[in-house]
Amino acid sequence: MTHRIEPASSARAKCRGCGERIPAGELRFGECLPNPFADGETTQWFHLDCAAYKRPEPFLETLEARGEPLDGSERLASEARRGLAHRRLPRIDGAGRSPTGRAQCRSCRAAIAKGAWRIALVFYENSRFEPSGFVHAACGRAYFETADVLARIRRFSADLREEDLADLRSALGPQ
Repeated sequence: MTHRIEPASSARAKCRGCGERIPAGELRFGECLPNPFADGETTQWFHLDCAAYKRPEPFLETLEARGEPLDGSERLASEARRGLAHRRLPRIDGAGRSPTGRAQCRSCRAAIAKGAWRIALVFYENSRFEPSGFVHAACGRAYFETADVLARIRRFSADLREEDLADLRSALGPQ
């Protein structure tokens, strides 16, 4: 099984990281895994940024083994290395305001108040991303062991406006 970086042949594939379609001709990362439903293997496709953020280890291996130069490879490799250094960073799946006060923070175990900023988490198990709760934005630094989380949140929360990002930045605390 070899993972690969190649241009998308069509626009049919959806990214496993963000759920958006990968446009035809855009470079994408393919992670080859054993097929759980039949003999052989299956390929899960990711945007390059999504792969660097959510699947850092296989992405970095593939990027380093690639013979051809790749635009932005230093930035992508840096993000993947950051994900390996801080094991909880690949769990980030966006951010938003809590619609209710029922969710509990996975870091401090306190309830997340209605309307408070929270960071959504996913775990990668059995070749799938499974929702796994939330952390207060203010608990982000302690939970992720770094304050550098905004680029990942922005990637997986495409609907956030600039005002939301500024508000979220202040909720995250000092950088």
